[in-house]
Amino acid sequence: MPDGAKKTVGADKNDDTAAFVASARKLGVTPHVAQNINAHRGSNIDGRTTRHTGYRSSQVIRKRIEEANGWIKEVAGMAQTKHRGLGRVGWMFTFKAAAYNLIRLPQLLPTG
Repeated sequence: MPDGAKKTVGADKNDDTAAFVASARKLGVTPHVAQNINAHRGSNIDGRTTRHTGYRSSQVIRKRIEEANGWIKEVAGMAQTKHRGLGRVGWMFTFKAAAYNLIRLPQLLPTG
């Protein structure tokens, strides 16, 4: 990371807590946490963070990662593995992540 570049941490709605946001800011890291806005309470992420374009792009990237995780769990069958042991499960995850990349590849290639 270049000197002077801002450090950020991305997280989902469950991490939109006062403790997580405060500890991230104390460490000098900007929390790019998805806002958890419901009827019971407001979000701990305020305009200091959400007004920047970097926050919006972090949310787009987070959504892309969640799409891959969802595909690997539901379509590729990693929600319930058929193997035991870290080595075998890790190999299957890598294989299924590679399959997801192959499926996504035509969308990434330039057309024309």
